[in-house]
This record gives sequence, C-alpha cells and structure tokens, in this order.
Amino acid sequence: MTDQQRFDTIAANGASWMQTPNLDRLVKEGGSFNNCFVNSPVCVSSRASLFTGKYPHQTGTYSNFHPWEPTWVQWLADIGYHCVNIGKMHINPYQAMGGFHQRFVVENKDRPLFLDEHSRAFYDEWDKALKSHHIIKPSRYTRFASNPEEYKKALGAFIWDADEELHSDFFIGNNASWWLKDRIADSPLFLQIGFPGPHPPYDPSPRFMELYKNAEITIPLVTEDEIKKQPKAQKILRDNMMEFNFDSVNWRYLPADNDLLKMRRHYAANISMIDEKIGDIVKTLEEKGELDNTIIIFTSDHADALGDHGHIQKWTMYDSVLRVPLIFWAPGMFQPTKALEDPVEFFDIAATIMDICDLEIPEDWDGVSLLPLLSGKTSKVEDNVVYAELARDHIQTEAELIVMRRDPEKKVVWYLNSDDGEFYDLKNDPDEINNLWFDPAHKKERDIIVDKIKNRTLSGMLASRQIATPKPQTAMPIN
Repeated sequence: MTDQQRFDTIAANGASWMQTPNLDRLVKEGGSFNNCFVNSPVCVSSRASLFTGKYPHQTGTYSNFHPWEPTWVQWLADIGYHCVNIGKMHINPYQAMGGFHQRFVVENKDRPLFLDEHSRAFYDEWDKALKSHHIIKPSRYTRFASNPEEYKKALGAFIWDADEELHSDFFIGNNASWWLKDRIADSPLFLQIGFPGPHPPYDPSPRFMELYKNAEITIPLVTEDEIKKQPKAQKILRDNMMEFNFDSVNWRYLPADNDLLKMRRHYAANISMIDEKIGDIVKTLEEKGELDNTIIIFTSDHADALGDHGHIQKWTMYDSVLRVPLIFWAPGMFQPTKALEDPVEFFDIAATIMDICDLEIPEDWDGVSLLPLLSGKTSKVEDNVVYAELARDHIQTEAELIVMRRDPEKKVVWYLNSDDGEFYDLKNDPDEINNLWFDPAHKKERDIIVDKIKNRTLSGMLASRQIATPKPQTAMPIN
C-alpha cells in the first residue's frame, strides 16, 4: 500500500508519462479496477475502513486523530497466518500491535508525532536508522530554516540528497525484501507493506528525478468561476493550506503551471522509486520459490489533488482525491483481464480477503467480495453507489461532517449544518468542474439524494458514537 497515490499514476492504466514497469506487470497479468473509491479522503479514517470493513460512521473514526485498531488482521492470525506490518500503517495509537505478530513501524516522512505532554512522542524505525547514520531527518523545519524563500516556492517538491538507500520508500522496500529473504516459511504469511510515499514532501532521489526532467504532464485548467462555486468549507480549507505548512507543502491560491508541473514531476518520480522496490520484492519472492503461492494486492489509502480544482493533498471529495489504484495479482488465480470498470469501494478489499481465506464476511460489513468480479462471473451490486465521509480536524476546520454519495452519473457532497454543498452531473461533467448545487433545475433530484445520505449516515452515527475530534498537533505557520 502506498500513501496518497492517484489512480492516474501507472503507465498501464493510461498514464503515458509514468515509468512504472513493475506495477504495469501487475496490471497486465492480474485484475485491475479502474473505479476504486476510498471511504474517506484522509489516511487514518480510510485505513480504519479498510481494516475494519466499515464506513467511518460505523467505526467512529472520521479523521486522522481518532483512535482505531485493525480487526480482521487478528482473524487471520487466529487461523494460522503469521501477520507482519513493515512500514506505514497509521494505527492510532501508533505503537499498537493491531493484531499483527510483528510490526516494523514507519509513519510520516517529515512530521514528528506530537502528543500534548511530550515534544516528541514517538521515534519510528526510519527515525532511528537516520540517527544511527548521523543524518538529520529532512523535514519542513530543516528545509524552511535552510532556505525560507525557496521553501515557500517549492509546493512540497524537494530532492532527496542523502543516501538513496535511506530514503523512506527505499528503506521500507529494502526491509521488506530482507525480511522475506530471511524468513523460514513454516506458516502462511500476511504481510502488509506500507510505503510512506508519494505523500508529501514529494522527495525523489536525483536518479529518479532524471527520468521525469522533460516529462509532459497535463495540468488541468482551474478558473475563478469554478472556485467561486465551491462551498465555504473548501475556501477555508484552501486558506488554511496557504496560511499553515502541512507536510512541507506551502500552498498558493493559483500556482503557475510551471510550478505545478515541477511538483507533479517530483510526485511521479517518487512513485517510480516505489515501483522499483515493488519489483525487488517480487524478485525476492520468486528467488525464494514462493511467488507462485502468493497473492499481491496493490492500492493506496487515498489520492492527491495536486492542484486540481485549486486544491492540494486531500480533505475534499473530488474523484482526483478519492479514486485510487487497485490491483489483484496471483498466478493461476486471477486470470489476466481487461480493466474492470465496476465502481468498488476501498473496504471491499477486506471482504475479498475474507473470501480468499474462507472466513465468513460479517453481516454488519457493507463491503462485498470482489472475487466474482475478478473471475468475470458477475457485477458487484445493482446500484453501483459509493460513499466517503470526513469530519472536522485541524486542517479541514469548517465542516463538522462531509458525506459524498456517488453513482456513475451523479455525485452529491453534503455538508452537515450548512446550506452549501456539491452536485455534479458526471455524465456531462466528468471532471467535476460545474457545481450545480444551487441550480434550480437540479434541486428536486439533489434533495432526494441528500435525504438518502442523511437517513443512512446520521442513523449510523447514532448507532456508533458522536463525532469528537481529539486535540491535534499545532500547525506550523509560514512567516
């Protein structure tokens, strides 16, 4: 699993500018979904949905600061799997085992993990490795201090100029390969590998940046008219991203195309770094004679706007943030198929793993197994509706609760206790440019869908617990 990777970042999925030979192989030889949507546009709540099989309104985990622990990992352990996490998992609290027998914890690239009573609450394995090599961890603090003006212009795009092997994504990939090489296989294995990238800072090494120095990547047009039609909560989100420094990205209202191109080239190069490590892991499995008995699932916890609609990172409900790659690969199990177009949800992965392992899918899960789709036997569901949910945090500060409902033709985004909202006619406006929320011609249809959202979500909230956001870490202002 990667962190913050868009769907349109794999060459075999149509991204001609990308250099991803190892992911291309998985796409071409396995089952790849073109329309997988996450259940929340932020890390922790999205991962909680994946590992619990439930929506945020069922788990109570709406933001990056709500606690959660995986459930079905323990179920795999109970039936004899050795369960291991190497890299980013975003369990909250960070050091919880979450059903795994072993955890090799790596969290965010540049963000120290603050708690109220400590200046630094947690050193992960990558922190320790850098310190053992006498390397000061590159971060928003070090980069800003060394060159404030360049930092402000960078949009989170930097070069990793230390030892390439110590880059966070190489560090995770190498440790996964080393662990697999040393493992004595006396039980079935569930291995979760969590790459920190391409989450910002977008920080490829020079070797991978060279691959994209002349890459032509389309920069979508963003107009003042589009921004004007966005809800107030999005305006405040954009203001927050410009006022404060989140994850080394100092955002601007409408960055110049050349700046956005530079940022996207760095982002793409970071993904190519991960792709190389995926190739190494596959090679290790092959050398161990275990590849033919392995199922590989590749995905990401959410995507990144990268300037689409005037936004950066996540916290919005646009497809560019919610749509992620999803690939299933296994010799002799998933026959090479054309890309699967059925809309699926992130937590469907959990139900599919239950199905693969002959475990009963809990009745209170909304996710369904994708094995029938992967075998070409049937469609997923009749209505093809997907949902995503998000609550207020220290970055998305305006909206108490946001819920998205999407089918192949219409998308509605509802904001609790607000007159604002979003309504997109996806059939005629697939890029979600023209917000029709206040268009009288669509009011009746909009209200019907909003009622469906309210009935589903609010009843679920009452059945779980009320939204409550713990005190977050303090944002870093840009002076």
